Amino acid sequence: MRTKESQQGTLYSNTDLRKLILPLIMEQFLAILVGMLDTVMISGVGEAAVSGVSLVDNINILVINIFAALATGGAVVAGHALGQKNQEQAGRCAWQMVLFLLYSSVAMTVLLLGAHRVILRAVFGRVEEAVMTSAVTYLIITGLSICPLALYNGCAALSRAMGDSRTTMYISLLMNLINLVGNAILIFVFQMGVAGAAIATLIARTMAALLIFRLMFDGKREIHFQGRLTLRMDFPQVKKILFIGIPNGLENSLFQLGKILLLSLVSTFGTSAIAANAVCGTITNFNILPGMAINMALLSVSSYCIGAGDFDQTRYYTRKLMRLTWLCTSVVSLIMIVGAPLFLRIYHLTPETTTLALQVIRYHALMCMVAWISSFTLPNTLRAAGDVMWTMAVAIISMWVFRIGTAYFFSYVFHLGLIGIWIAMTIDWMFRAVCYEIRYRGGKWERAMGRRTVNGV
Repeated sequence: MRTKESQQGTLYSNTDLRKLILPLIMEQFLAILVGMLDTVMISGVGEAAVSGVSLVDNINILVINIFAALATGGAVVAGHALGQKNQEQAGRCAWQMVLFLLYSSVAMTVLLLGAHRVILRAVFGRVEEAVMTSAVTYLIITGLSICPLALYNGCAALSRAMGDSRTTMYISLLMNLINLVGNAILIFVFQMGVAGAAIATLIARTMAALLIFRLMFDGKREIHFQGRLTLRMDFPQVKKILFIGIPNGLENSLFQLGKILLLSLVSTFGTSAIAANAVCGTITNFNILPGMAINMALLSVSSYCIGAGDFDQTRYYTRKLMRLTWLCTSVVSLIMIVGAPLFLRIYHLTPETTTLALQVIRYHALMCMVAWISSFTLPNTLRAAGDVMWTMAVAIISMWVFRIGTAYFFSYVFHLGLIGIWIAMTIDWMFRAVCYEIRYRGGKWERAMGRRTVNGV
């Protein structure tokens, strides 16, 4: 919600930006922290449980990314309508996005539940029976939460499009609290193991979805569902959403698939490399936490400005939020570089693994300051303008040529091991950063929305 101050020449005041960004940072922090605590709790059940859950989580992340991308498409189109001062259009678009998410998530749930063993075997091959049993249990139960999670992601994206990230922060806090308490009770009190962890996740996601869905019927909100419910799809509206959502979803899905392939490469480096990679994957999430929050804010802000037809302010807020991202990321990176040895003590690693993890964390922190912002923050403005085919093409080409191709080259030719994987990742960042900066400075993205309107998309 924009304040009166933001109407005096600028679309967003500093107060508006602060109210949008700070809750998003807290929401991201909670998600990462609870993910770590979940792993600790499940580890008490046994190695087979941890392995089974980690396998399924790779599939779940893939599915989540698909629906998050579709939610982004709906939020961008609704944000354009808000920028045009057309709340009726924004509300209709929002409901069509949620309706499409519900239909598609139900179909995905049926697919996962009906072919769970086939999917697990196809993706991960033959694993130990104890691991497969845990994976099947976790996949079946968490599969039931796909529909509630898709609904939550859709409504949360719409809240952010309105500039209301505080609501999603509170609901996220409640969801994570339910998940943690549920895990503690079902795993340690009722001794339900993997099933207990999955049930806690299902309950938490369902409660969060019902709560935020109910809030979307408040007629005082800029985007609401009141009087707009229908079970019929408005295909012209859905087409606009999918124009943004499908390329974004394809980009995210292939990105996750690439990460799974690299995990198989890391597994050939030995136990120390596997453990170091797992620990670094968790710790480095904190390094990009402020950036991920500001990325979501930039998508909402840019969508509104572009909908209003004000590209000068779009550029102004893009550079302003990129500078803020660099400042926050640099502060966290310096903390990571200095405090990495202290953070690693938590995991009780061997000296060899600790040394390897220390190299990776410090290298990642340094490169975050150099290339991460242009690679991951800047393209959100391009996506908000509907320039999604360019961002998708660059991301996919860079992922497979540089991140994956270079990783295998470093591994088999130079024998760099784990650090080679992470160097390849940052080469991917730098290539993307150059491509996105060239596109942004060239200005073609500013005409993407106009082309879609002319073509009736």
